[in-house]
Amino acid sequence: MIIGSMDTLDENHVDYPEIIQKALDYLRDTDFTKVADGRYPIAGDKCFANVQRYNTRPEADCKPETHVKYVDIQYMVDGEEFMGWCPYSPDLEPLAPYDAEKDVTFYKALVPDSSIVLSPGCFAVLYPEDVHRPQAAVNDIPSPVIKVVVKVAVDSL
Repeated sequence: MIIGSMDTLDENHVDYPEIIQKALDYLRDTDFTKVADGRYPIAGDKCFANVQRYNTRPEADCKPETHVKYVDIQYMVDGEEFMGWCPYSPDLEPLAPYDAEKDVTFYKALVPDSSIVLSPGCFAVLYPEDVHRPQAAVNDIPSPVIKVVVKVAVDSL
């Protein structure tokens, strides 16, 4: 997982793959407060943005997940979200087998559990080995957020 801020994107000394840099530029250059929820292409099916507005939920209602085909770039536009994370390990217990159509496996818990707060302007780049638990409320107090999740095909890296 790579965590960053749009405020320091140009000076953070990370050499992202070209398609991830293109996605980050798109996130930086778009005013998502004026964009409707939905899917927006960045590079066809290889890279696209999902704009979402929702209320965060109690952490207990949020399930850890991984993806195989896509890297997630989760970008907070407005509001705050408590995101759990751990590296993939055999100690994780899946709730169900991998769903290839939705490109997701859900897990019972993060093992071990560490967390960050995504606040406006912050992003997390999550690779297939990054187990993450999005949408959790900060201090267990649900609140509205505007978030963009960019999907970047692993085979385009």
